[in-house]
Amino acid sequence: MSRTPDERLINFGIHVKKLRESLNLSQDQVVANSEKLTKATISDIENGKRNAAVTTLLDLARGLKVHPRNILDFNFKFEE
Repeated sequence: MSRTPDERLINFGIHVKKLRESLNLSQDQVVANSEKLTKATISDIENGKRNAAVTTLLDLARGLKVHPRNILDFNFKFEE
């Protein structure tokens, strides 16, 4: 049984990838900066395949060297 991708995760992943690229960081550099993330985790997030926990979001912010609010500053729709 295949699952329908969650649009929020896809949009979040697009946002994270754009943020990383705007900072001229590779996934490897984010891994080196965060010390807790793997390249596979970053790839899964950027491709909308992972629903990141708060601790992962904080590690991602550390890896990108941005405030966590920048990670969550993207457009999404609240589901009813």
